[in-house]
Amino acid sequence: MAAAATMAAAARELVLRAGTSDMEEEEGPLAGGAGLQESLQLGELDITSDEFILDEVDVHIQANLEDELVKEALKTGVDLRHYSKQVELELQQIEQKSIRDYIQESENIASLHNQITACDAVLERMEQMLGAFQSDLSSISSEIRTLQEQSGAMNIRLRNRQAVRGKLGELVDGLVVPSALVTAILEAPVTEPRFLEQLQELDAKAAAVREQEARGTAACADVRGVLDRLRVKAVMKIREFILQKIYSFRKPMTNYQIPQTALLKYRFFYQFLLGNERATAKEIRDEYVETLSKIYLSYYRSYLGRLMKVQYEEVAEKDDLMGVEDTAKKGFFSKPSLRSRNTIFTLGTRGSVISPTELEAPILVPHTAQRGEQRYPFEALFRSQHYALLDNSCREYLFICEFFVVSGPAAHDLFHAVMGRTLSMTLKHLESYLADCYDAIAVFLCIHIVLRFRNIAAKRDVPALDRYWEQVLALLWPRFELILEMNVQSVRSTDPQRLGGLDTRPHYITRRYAEFSSALVSINQTIPSERTMQLLGQLQVEVENFVLRVAAEFSSRKEQLVFLINNYDMMLGVLMERATDDSKEVESFQQLLNARTQEFIEELLSPPFGGLVAFVKEAEALIERGQAERLRGEEARVTQLIRGFGSSWKSSVESLSQDVMRSFTNFRNGTSIIQGALTQLIQVYHRFHRVLSQPQLRALPARAELINIHHLMVELKKHKPNF
Repeated sequence: MAAAATMAAAARELVLRAGTSDMEEEEGPLAGGAGLQESLQLGELDITSDEFILDEVDVHIQANLEDELVKEALKTGVDLRHYSKQVELELQQIEQKSIRDYIQESENIASLHNQITACDAVLERMEQMLGAFQSDLSSISSEIRTLQEQSGAMNIRLRNRQAVRGKLGELVDGLVVPSALVTAILEAPVTEPRFLEQLQELDAKAAAVREQEARGTAACADVRGVLDRLRVKAVMKIREFILQKIYSFRKPMTNYQIPQTALLKYRFFYQFLLGNERATAKEIRDEYVETLSKIYLSYYRSYLGRLMKVQYEEVAEKDDLMGVEDTAKKGFFSKPSLRSRNTIFTLGTRGSVISPTELEAPILVPHTAQRGEQRYPFEALFRSQHYALLDNSCREYLFICEFFVVSGPAAHDLFHAVMGRTLSMTLKHLESYLADCYDAIAVFLCIHIVLRFRNIAAKRDVPALDRYWEQVLALLWPRFELILEMNVQSVRSTDPQRLGGLDTRPHYITRRYAEFSSALVSINQTIPSERTMQLLGQLQVEVENFVLRVAAEFSSRKEQLVFLINNYDMMLGVLMERATDDSKEVESFQQLLNARTQEFIEELLSPPFGGLVAFVKEAEALIERGQAERLRGEEARVTQLIRGFGSSWKSSVESLSQDVMRSFTNFRNGTSIIQGALTQLIQVYHRFHRVLSQPQLRALPARAELINIHHLMVELKKHKPNF
């Protein structure tokens, strides 16, 4: 501890000495300076003052003693005083060297000082210039703002003037009447293109003047008189032109479609009248309606009268019904029987009238048909008449919409004003004709013609005829239902005993029904109607009942079955020619035919092979119940059956085949029945073989006389008829 205290005291003394020597050296070289003559004011760093606190020095010394370098010096025993003087000497040398360097560079320093002074002067001048520039820019900026404000104000005034100029120019252009307009309206014919162009210009100017007058423009008074005179002149010329065209319709043998086409080229004339002279426009429209209404009425009345002269002379009457007896004797002047008049219940080629090619074919020309002595059924006349009506009505409706500038209900009203009398006349004529019409096929074809024409009118976007089509159908459907009901009632009330001599061939009433039903079914397939199918269903029920009533008149069941099969086969064949295989009528009669055919085959096999069939059924029933032992008592019966079949089957089959050939008019149906009978015979004989193979009958001696089943099949094939 004593050594440490000694070292601390030595260090303190060394520091004090170093401070003193430093102060002396500083006073030496700088003593000549005026600023250094005064004593230095060290403040808190003055350790010579009384205020210097040595305790703080002790703290610093203690901190320095902890330095690694100081510790190393103390350990090596370096003399601090000598070391301090050495350091002081080195510092003095460095200081002297620095002073010499400053002295050597004094000129450069002076030059640098002069340059800095010159730069300061230059910068000062630049500062002054920039200040002047800044003041100039401030004044320029204010001038620019002033110019911008003036420019904006000028732009606003320019736009306002341009807007005023545009409005004023439009107003002036709308009000000024050029000489070309005056010349064209007063002098040019209405058919010239320039008249139409200037008329459109006049219409635009008149509309512009009316608009400006509504706004209170005083300048309109200057041109109102000129425009009114031009308008009056144009209206007079247009009225005269259009009325001449309308009057040209009235000339005999005139094709009014040509003047209509010419009027469409000048449809703006009516638009001009509509906007400027409604009274004249109404006059022209009324004149057109009156003229065309009379023309259409006269044309269709004449055409309809001449058309009905080429209808067939023989038409169905109220007694020409399906169930009317065909046995009554007729006088020389009486009409032919229904059987010879196929057009009443037979469709034939009449259905072609609703085919796409015939439906829109050219209309009939009556005088040409009369020269050629051609006659047509009512449906052909109906198609021709209504196709002409459809075509002209569509053209008229489109003309009215385009020329008179109407649409919707207004177009409908104007159309009916033109065509109403013609449509009413056509409806009255149809109603009058239907009151004495009993041709159901013709009425049904007319219904389908109307349905197709209605679709065509819809495709042409002409709804004006919709109500007319509904009225026509309202006349046709009730009449069709009435005629059908009359035929149903006639079949229902037919008494088989009043029909005279009967035979097993197809009855003429069932043939009428077959032809009639197939006709309606084939027509109805194009546009199906459940209403029609219900009516045909009623008629079919009555015809089936009628066939059963007639069949009951035969004494034997075999004849009844032959009659039923012949009639069902005939009706089925006729229906399948026109109706589809899956139709209700075809399916119904097919089931009836199959059932009666099977019953007839059993009835046919019963006389020659009835005992064999009965035994097979009895034996199979016993075997099924487990009573096969009872077959032992049937040996004599079995022996008789075996020998009887072997001796008579060929003659029986031959007689059976001849009987079928005589009974059925349809050879194909007869062939089918013979094949069915022979097939059933083979099946029965095969079952007979199986019964005889039972243990109870296996030892029967007569089994040796059985005919081999394959031999029987080969022999029966020889009896298969080839029609």
